[in-house]
Amino acid sequence: ALIKDESSLSKLLPGASLIEELVAIEKELSVVAARNEQGEIATFPLVEMEFNEEANLVEFLLCPARVEAEVETEADQLARKVIEAFDICGLLAVELLWTKSGDILVNEVAPRPHNSGHHTIESCLTSQFQQHLRGVLNLPLGSTKATSPAVMLNLLGEPGHTGPVHYQGFEDCLALEGVYIHLYGKAITKPFRKMGHITVLGESTEEAIAKAIKVKGMLKVISLSS
Repeated sequence: ALIKDESSLSKLLPGASLIEELVAIEKELSVVAARNEQGEIATFPLVEMEFNEEANLVEFLLCPARVEAEVETEADQLARKVIEAFDICGLLAVELLWTKSGDILVNEVAPRPHNSGHHTIESCLTSQFQQHLRGVLNLPLGSTKATSPAVMLNLLGEPGHTGPVHYQGFEDCLALEGVYIHLYGKAITKPFRKMGHITVLGESTEEAIAKAIKVKGMLKVISLSS
């Protein structure tokens, strides 16, 4: 829960709560790293995330991240240090906070295929899922080279809709070039429930962003019974 002022204190859970200092964030970034038993490490290109504050979920994920090369290098090196420190074989998603003062902080880690790597299915030579298996099975890690700028958006249930799921605008979006829809097979939708994700590719980051905004406006997760 984000506590911005005294009126927000009602968001705290009943009983004991852990309260952390609010970080002045410039951008939220993420690096998906992979490692095998031999100690080989490979990282996917740095991504930046834009959040839906109401749902507390990633709304847009952009690859490559729109940051200076120095920030990208520091984030990559930090992710490599973290996966090595944990002695993990397979994937580790390292979520980072780039602060307004220029610091890069580790916010959260996840030892598994992760939301911040879903776009790699279409936009990298090796997907995060294949890379995870390579790491776990101690096989040579695949190339993480990006083949295209990409934007990933989570497909969330629309507010006010609970019941059997219906994807409004599905076929129209599927007809667009460079748009890949992944549904998670959930039969019931609820407000802000994660029902799938969409990867959008473009010749440039700007083109991919513009197309993703269009898709977000076209594809709605609703329930006809609501």
